[in-house]
Formats: sequence, structure tokens, C-alpha cells
Amino acid sequence: MKQGLSRFFSKDVKDLRKRIAFTLLVLGLYCIGTGITIVWATPWLSTLYGELGFLGIFNLMSGGGFERFSIFGLGVTPYINASIITQLLTMDIIPYFKELKEQGYVGRQKINRITRYLGIALAFIQSYVLTVFLLGVKEVDMVLKITLVMSAGTAFLLWLGDQITNKGIGNGQSLLIMASIILSLPSVFTGAYNVFVTSATYADWIGIIFFILYLLMYLLVIVGIVWITLAERRIPIQYANKTVSAYKAKESYLPLKINYAGVMPVIFASMLLTIPSIIVNIIGNQSAIDFVNNYILYTSPTGFVLYITLIVFFSYFYTFMAMNPEEMSKDLNKSGAYIPGVRPGAETTKYINSVVGKLTLVGSLFIAVLAGLPILISNVTGLDQSVAIGGTGILIVVGVAIETYKQIQSGMVSRKYSHRRMSK
Repeated sequence: MKQGLSRFFSKDVKDLRKRIAFTLLVLGLYCIGTGITIVWATPWLSTLYGELGFLGIFNLMSGGGFERFSIFGLGVTPYINASIITQLLTMDIIPYFKELKEQGYVGRQKINRITRYLGIALAFIQSYVLTVFLLGVKEVDMVLKITLVMSAGTAFLLWLGDQITNKGIGNGQSLLIMASIILSLPSVFTGAYNVFVTSATYADWIGIIFFILYLLMYLLVIVGIVWITLAERRIPIQYANKTVSAYKAKESYLPLKINYAGVMPVIFASMLLTIPSIIVNIIGNQSAIDFVNNYILYTSPTGFVLYITLIVFFSYFYTFMAMNPEEMSKDLNKSGAYIPGVRPGAETTKYINSVVGKLTLVGSLFIAVLAGLPILISNVTGLDQSVAIGGTGILIVVGVAIETYKQIQSGMVSRKYSHRRMSK
């Protein structure tokens, strides 16, 4: 650890320290913004406190800014929703999006630009709906003011996320989500402590034991997500133009992650299950609201099964969207590499597709268990829904933290070698 710290503060990683400092500065700015309430929304906020319910996931993703109707009250959730929509459109639903996907880097840049514009449009729609139907604001000028400020806040966050990606460390949008959840987690743990220990619901020693088990459950989730994020299957490969000696031969392999999608399936599934709740609450039909609460929300038995199913589905969807076995087979063929015992071409594609499918099944089920554990604990113990939401938050935080750490580590290694070359 001392060696790692000394390397971090050495001269050859000065640029990396600047990038980390810039990232922390932007995240600090975001944290300050979540506490700034939109002044025009203040008179109506008394009707909102304590009535979030199914919207708790949005409050978690905005660092508690949603319940305060802050300038960053929507967070980057409109961008996440827009990402789901554009990724679905690339599945040959609209030919134009499929063509963009096949254009490589240029096409991805265009898709990202469309996603951002769509995210801002969704931010305007969501903020308008929430202002009118959740806060109950009737004055047209007030509705427009609150809607425009919240939409502008989301647009500014998307710009901040891009700045982190380009000038800082890690994926900007993911780090903003992680910062939001970290801001909200203390209230989740204090709420659990109040329920178990201070509420007199249980005897003192029983409540303390339950709270310790509660903390151990979160520790188990953290250990599990670290393991599943770092685990990989290594497929050995050989090069046709290289002679491999049996003595001290350096083995080449194709690394395939068990959980390539990370925590994105959990985010997508959580967001998707809140859409029916938003629609029926806007409509105001009580029978529809009861149906969604009893059968769709993941706190209900059928909703829980649907939640787990969506996590598995999005794991496959995201993995095969980002990692195309056919393209991997072509890349191996171009570099003169092959998998021993497997013919190049269609058989290699079929083999990689089979391996990726099996790995994704294991990874998705493992993530589904980790995401479902807090929900089961919440249903069994009668804890508030924030416990289940907090479990999802832990998954997201740990996953993003690991990916960011790996980027920092790779940056330190690359700068170390470049500094050595320059010194020679």
C-alpha cells in the first residue's frame, strides 16, 4: 500500500492527480446543487414530504434532491431512460439506428448525441408531470419556471458528466449516480437503526442483533459484487504467425467477464418498474394504482419475480449489445489468432456466443440474488421500502467504484511506463 501511495504522489502521475482533483471538484459541485431547492417550489413541498413511495428510487438517484425539488432534482435519470430507449431502437426496430450502430465510433457518437437530446426532452416532460401532478402546482407561470429550472439542471449535469469523462477519471454519468446514492445512503442506514433499535418495536438486544445482521447483509452484497465484477473466464488463444515454446511460454488468452453488464441491468430494471406506477398515479385511477402496487412493484411477490426476470433480461441485452461475438471472431481472425480446437469463422463465433451466454446466465443470476436479498429482508422484517432501495444503491456504488479504481490503476501503470521511456 505504501508503494502504491508513493507512486500516486510521484511526479510521473501528476496529470492523473489533476484529473482526480477535477473529478472530486465536479462531484462536490453536484452535491452542493442537490441541496439548493427551487424557490418557486417551496410553498408546495409540504405536500410532498413523506409521500414518495414508489418514487424513492428517483430520490436515491438524485441524492435526496428529488424530495427537495432541488435544481438537480431529476439527477441523470432522464438520461438513463433515454439510454434504454435508444438501445432498444438499435435492435433493428428503426433501420436508421441500426445503421448508426454498424458505423462504429462515428455511429456511436451520433447515438450518444441523440441520447443526450432525448434525455433533455424527457427531463422537461418528467419535470412538468411531477410539478403538475405530484406538487399540484396550478399556476402556469410557476409550472413553467419549475419545469425549466429542473430541465436545465439535468442538462447541466449531462454536461458535467461529459467533463468528468473527458477531463477527469471514470464515466461521468456513472460517477454522478454513485455520488447521488452515497448522499442518500446515510438516511437509509439511520432509518434502519431507528426501526430496529430506537423505535421500541423489538427488545433492545433483539433490535441490536437485527441491525448487526442488517449490516452483515450489506457487507455480503459488497463482497459479492466485488467478486462478480472482477471474475472472468479466460479462453486460451494462439497466433498462427508465432511459435510458442513449451518452456516459459507466455500464454495469450481472451478474457470474458462473468458479469460484463455490471450494475446497469439493476438500474434499467428499477427504472422500468417505476414507469407503470408513475402513469397510474398521474391518471389517479385507484383500482389501477392498487393493481400496480399489488402486482408490479418489486415489493410484491409477482413484482419481485418480474424484477428478477428484468435483471436477467437486461444482463443478456446489455452484454450482447456491447460485446458482439461475431465481431470478436473477426478481430481474432484479422490478428492471426485462433482458439485451439475451434475452427476460425462461424465455429469461433458460435463457441464465443455459447461461452458468453453461459457466463451471462451465471452473472445475471448472481446479480439478481444480490439485488433481491435486501427486498426479501425488507418484506420479512417489515422494514421500510428504503431498505430495498438501499440494496440497489450499494450494488451501483460498488460496481462504479471498482470500474473507476481500475481506470485509476491502469492510468498509473501507463504513465509509469511512458515516464520510463522518456527517461531512456
